[in-house]
Amino acid sequence: MSTTLTPVLTASWDRPDSFTIDGYGPYEAAKKALGMDPDAVIQAVKDSGLRGRGGAGFPTGMKWGFIPQGDGKPHYLVVNADESEPGTCKDIPLMMANPHSLVEGVIITSYAIRANHAFIYVRGEVLHVIRRLHAAVREAYEKGYLGTDIFGSGYDLELVVHSGAGAYICGEETALLDSLEGFRGQPRLKPPFPAVAGLYASPTVVNNVESVASVPSIIANGADWFAGMGTEKSKGFGIFSLSGHVTRPGQYEAPLGITLRELLDMAGGVREGHQIKFWTPGGSSTPIFTDEHLDVPLDFEAVGAKGSMLGTRALQIFDETTCVVRTVLRWTEFYAHESCGKCTPCREGTYWLKQVLKRLEAGQGTEEDLSTITDIADNILGRSFCALGDGATSPIHSSVKYFREEYLKHFEVGGCPFDPKKSTVWGDR
Repeated sequence: MSTTLTPVLTASWDRPDSFTIDGYGPYEAAKKALGMDPDAVIQAVKDSGLRGRGGAGFPTGMKWGFIPQGDGKPHYLVVNADESEPGTCKDIPLMMANPHSLVEGVIITSYAIRANHAFIYVRGEVLHVIRRLHAAVREAYEKGYLGTDIFGSGYDLELVVHSGAGAYICGEETALLDSLEGFRGQPRLKPPFPAVAGLYASPTVVNNVESVASVPSIIANGADWFAGMGTEKSKGFGIFSLSGHVTRPGQYEAPLGITLRELLDMAGGVREGHQIKFWTPGGSSTPIFTDEHLDVPLDFEAVGAKGSMLGTRALQIFDETTCVVRTVLRWTEFYAHESCGKCTPCREGTYWLKQVLKRLEAGQGTEEDLSTITDIADNILGRSFCALGDGATSPIHSSVKYFREEYLKHFEVGGCPFDPKKSTVWGDR
């Protein structure tokens, strides 16, 4: 059995005071960073190899380096805490159990990019998280870690916790910025990119919660320490969220490059008496994998080479009792509902994907419908205004690729073969 875990962000989660500033500690990493040159902080993060933990995997230090200096404009940091994708569930427990790692990361990041105002944009439905973030920010202000002349360095920072209204589209960074400015959350045309014209048309860095929360440990322990974990191009550790048909679901913090087989060993395997059928490596917007991919290293390059994306490391596990068609339909209904409607490929494409999948799941489709949904997906992929449309096509293409026979079985038997009334068709569960 593998025991490869690297508890850093999750190390104190079992402590009853983990969410308080007394349980967290005196922000030593921020104090150290504020004694460094801002460019040295950026270089340390570049050297660490930290890549965005929100899904895209873009090098974090490089993103910070895009901010123009000496431009005479205010700079902003915006933390994307609008975690809304089905299966993705790492940032919310992180903010609940260890909010001060995020607040300290905000201080270091803001200092590095020369920002004096920062925002945490958090999903509006998670009221318990919002309250905890407010409490953590209040504690930081009371200690003098936020506000004016932090640690006597002369650096000032104001941090605001902003609640969204529960729109998945606001997880897209430019839609988030529009929402933060008080407008309807819809993606902006790029370029210009946020690094040049972001919040209030000023240079802005938008980072994921886990990305920012990882920064204090890099400053405290050194770039080489972080780069010593993970793989050659996907360095460091990350939180892997196991959910679904697994014996012990939860958050497993491990080096990038660990395999699902190793994680399942630590999680007690698939639920007793069953076997894995398919799974997502990075949430519902990533192409699904099957049991033949159990030994694929979970890093950006290896997962990409096998036709999927590491994404947010949301490992949804489904056993043989699960209907692939019904699962893909449920995901597609979500994307159709959450489409902002700005662009035609996504607005119309997700709607029609949902209609055809409903027919297929009910056993009323034809083999031609499989060509129809893949054609629709092809016309969305790469043609939508933002990544929501592209993400909606991932379950379509991958499920037809790996489970075409199951799609055909639906209209052969006139319904879902996993329906208890038809269990003899597909085999008893």
